[in-house]
Amino acid sequence: MLAANSAVQRPIDAKLLVVDSQRNLIHVPRTAFVEFLRPNDLVIANDAATLPASLSGIHQLTGKPVEVRLAGRRSLNPMDVKSFSAIVFGEGDFHLRTEDRPQPPTLQPGDTLVLGPLRATVEAQLGHRRLVSLLFDGTPDQIWAGLASHGRPIQYSHMQTSLELWDVWTRIAGPPVAFEPPSASFILDWHVLSNIREHHAAFATITHAAGISSTGDESLDHLLPFDEPYHIPEATAQAVERTRRLSGRVIAVGTTVVRALEAAATDDGHLRSGDGVAKGKIGPATRLRVVDAILSGTHEPGTSHYELLRAFLEDSTLKRATDELIAHDYKTHEFGDSVLIL
Repeated sequence: MLAANSAVQRPIDAKLLVVDSQRNLIHVPRTAFVEFLRPNDLVIANDAATLPASLSGIHQLTGKPVEVRLAGRRSLNPMDVKSFSAIVFGEGDFHLRTEDRPQPPTLQPGDTLVLGPLRATVEAQLGHRRLVSLLFDGTPDQIWAGLASHGRPIQYSHMQTSLELWDVWTRIAGPPVAFEPPSASFILDWHVLSNIREHHAAFATITHAAGISSTGDESLDHLLPFDEPYHIPEATAQAVERTRRLSGRVIAVGTTVVRALEAAATDDGHLRSGDGVAKGKIGPATRLRVVDAILSGTHEPGTSHYELLRAFLEDSTLKRATDELIAHDYKTHEFGDSVLIL
């Protein structure tokens, strides 16, 4: 598939491939998404705003340059911002392909990374020389201020112009907890939300700390997605129950919503509200208990996002869909086209 290389959330030529319940493949403009909704359906999106999670700096002991990409945290509590897991690269920036980025200097517990106005101590290596846990100095307010003034959105070489925060915040962005944008929600704007209600469907949100999509190392990428904290509002849990009673469908906007909802599900399919952490992988062996359908970006085979789609479709149909995406020049990555699996 082609890489979308322009930071436009809703291009006028955006495409949508729909896989309906009979396994038919239908090509429509992405704006036609709402036409596939039924009365009593519930559309759920991730309202996480994206952190400026890329921090350039130096490894104090050697003076060598590094780039730190924050990759995980324990909770969504805004006061809990001292400790992060992170991917660390050596010299360079997003203009170089992630898999071609040099390794960082050897990092040992106790090493200090100077990241603009922020200082962080390496607490431990997490099984790989690029993956570490970091403890930031300062108060939560100081850490937030340092992220805001020095951090940049994480980005990759397919996007050669620098991204700004407004490029990666969705229209429904709320708490700044995502490490990369929950980009399936780029399709949403106030017109789409209004159309959802005009189709007698409902809309709700969850908050999920969407993680990074690539580490540049095959063995690390195999571990993705990392554990990710989430919050399910009581109103969303009630909306799911109401949808079930009315025989509607729960439609997740993006893989992060699937992870949160399924992590919060009971064995009999009820949705628990409150805070939690989504752990493990969703794939072909997963029995989905809450989510009936997914609106997602286009994902390439072998990625963790593609593996999640295997929970919705058998491999033969997913391969047919992938072949269609390639044949019709669908674009992939965060500003690309979309698929709707019903």
